[in-house]
Amino acid sequence: MTPWSHAQMGNTAEARAHAGTTDLPQLAAWLQLRAWLQPLLPGLLLAAAVVAAAFALRRLPGIGVVSPMMLSIVLGIAVRNTVGAAAAARPGVAFSARRLLRLGIVLLGLQLTASQVLEVGAAGLAILALCVVATFAVTVRLGRLIGVEPGLAELIAGGTSICGASAVVATNAVTEAPEEDVAYALASITLFGTVAMFVYPLLPGLLGLSPHSYGLWAGASIHEIAQVVGATFQASQQAGEAGTVAKLSRVMMLAPVVMTLGLVAARRRGAGAGQARAPVPWFVLGFVAVVILNSIVPVPAEASAAAGVAATVLLSMALAALGLEANIARLRAKGARPLLLGGLSALFIAGFSLALVKALAT
Repeated sequence: MTPWSHAQMGNTAEARAHAGTTDLPQLAAWLQLRAWLQPLLPGLLLAAAVVAAAFALRRLPGIGVVSPMMLSIVLGIAVRNTVGAAAAARPGVAFSARRLLRLGIVLLGLQLTASQVLEVGAAGLAILALCVVATFAVTVRLGRLIGVEPGLAELIAGGTSICGASAVVATNAVTEAPEEDVAYALASITLFGTVAMFVYPLLPGLLGLSPHSYGLWAGASIHEIAQVVGATFQASQQAGEAGTVAKLSRVMMLAPVVMTLGLVAARRRGAGAGQARAPVPWFVLGFVAVVILNSIVPVPAEASAAAGVAATVLLSMALAALGLEANIARLRAKGARPLLLGGLSALFIAGFSLALVKALAT
C-alpha cells in the first residue's frame, strides 16, 4: 500500500471520528439544502439583481411613484428580450415566479387585521364586496364580447377588482395563464391605476364628496395600495386613512375570489377527463391564517413593517421572474383589445363604486 493510501485512510478515519462527534442529522439536512439550492441560485440571483435595479430606479425624480413590482417586471422583460437569460437561470427564475410570489402573498396578511376591516363599517364593506364581484363579472363578460382570451380577461378582472399586481399574480397562480398574459395584465393595471392616482384628487370637490367618502371611493376603485395612498393623502389626512383602510379591506377579498377561480379552473381543466378536483390554494389559506393571527396576537409595528418590506421584495422578485420569462413578440401579438378591456374595467369600477358611495355612505 502506498503512503498516499495510508494518508487517505487516515484522513477517512479522522473524518469518520469527527462525524461521530457532530450532529449527523444537521449535516445531512445541510447537504440536502445545498443540493436543493444550488440549481436555483443563478436564477434567484438574477431576479434579485433585477429587483435591486428597480429599487434603485425609484430614487430618480418622478419614478418614485411607480411600484417596485411594476418596475421589476418591466426590467425583467427588458433583460429577457435584449441580452436574454442563461439556461442555468431557468430553475431559479421559475421558482421565483411561482413559489416566492405565494410566500409574498401570505406575508401581505400581516398588513391587515379584523379590527381594520370593521372600521370600514357595514356600508363600506357592502360597497367593497359589491365592487369586487360586479367588476370581476363585468370585466370577464366584456372580455368575451370584445374577443379577449378568457385567461387574460380573468387576470385583468382580478387586478382591477381586487388589488392590482398582487391580485394578478395570485389569480395566475390558479388559472395558470401564459407569462405574456400576466405581463400584459400588469401593464394594463399599472397604466390605468397610475392615471387614477393623478385624476382622482381633482374630483372630490366636483363630486361633492366628504374626505371619508372620497377615501372610501378611492380605496374601493383604484388598483394598487400605493396608488390609493398617493391619491388620497393628497386630499387630506382623513381621506388618506379612510382610503388605506378601505383598500386593505378590499385586499382581504383576494382569498374567496382566488379560491373560487381555482375551483372554476380545475373544473375547466378536468372537463375533458370527466372529473374536476377542487384545488388547495395553500398560499390563500396562509394569507387568511396570517390575518387571523395578526388580529389575535399583537404584532410589533417594527415586525409588521419588516413583513411589509419582505412581501414587497418577494412579490417584486416574482414579477421580475415573470418578466424574465415573457417574450415581447408574443405580447405584441395580443393586440390592443386587452388594453381596451383594462380601460373599460377601470371606468366601470370607478363609476359603479362612486354610485354606491353616493347611495350608501354619504
